[in-house]
Amino acid sequence: MGAGETLAEARALVPERLETMPALASPDHHAPAASSFPGTCPAPADPLDSLAALSDVEVLGRLLGPRGGELASRALEHAGNLPRLSILSPSHLRSLRLGARATRTLLLASELARRIAYADVPAREVLTVPAAVARYLFLRYARIDQEVFGAVLLDVNNRWIADVEAARGALDRTYVEPRQILSEAIVRGAAGIVLFHNHPSGSPNPSPEDYALTRRFAHAGDIVGIRLLDHLILGSPNSFVSLRERGAW
Repeated sequence: MGAGETLAEARALVPERLETMPALASPDHHAPAASSFPGTCPAPADPLDSLAALSDVEVLGRLLGPRGGELASRALEHAGNLPRLSILSPSHLRSLRLGARATRTLLLASELARRIAYADVPAREVLTVPAAVARYLFLRYARIDQEVFGAVLLDVNNRWIADVEAARGALDRTYVEPRQILSEAIVRGAAGIVLFHNHPSGSPNPSPEDYALTRRFAHAGDIVGIRLLDHLILGSPNSFVSLRERGAW
């Protein structure tokens, strides 16, 4: 029997469907990626690449897990927007009855935002980056239903020593005394201070009381040798007023 007859008999023993199977790549070679063949379907897009297209409610809903869409809608409807949601106090969040898991997730997300904002405040002269300082202070101290007053303490090179809170609540700036902040500045060896307070309304426009308080602090600081370098009024993470730039004193 010739070689041709032997080959024909062997083929007859092999099922037809096996003959149509593609050859396996040898161990020493890699098969080309499917995308390199013309006419093939592209690989599905990574879902993470489309996050920027989601609305605030959708992003927040995915973060909050089960019933996330419902909880996100309720939280944002109450706060108005994400920046204001990020400054709700723990007790305020609990009053929304979002559940322990969702409340904890929102508080952790807010803390992460504050830490990211603080990383934008460089270890150099604070007055060169007022927007970064204002953003950090807003996320660190502002509350949707409370006014907070405090100061950033600076060394002789206008570099950050610490930030301190002096008062919180429905403030009457007529009775906010410079003594507490200036005493803290002296103890910590500060040479200058930047005052700050937030406006819960979201508008950073200064009032006549804001101007009067700023002048009182500037005068008291001159007496004890601690310079008032600025007074920032915080409306939102990206909205603030510098009273130094307004010529308040």
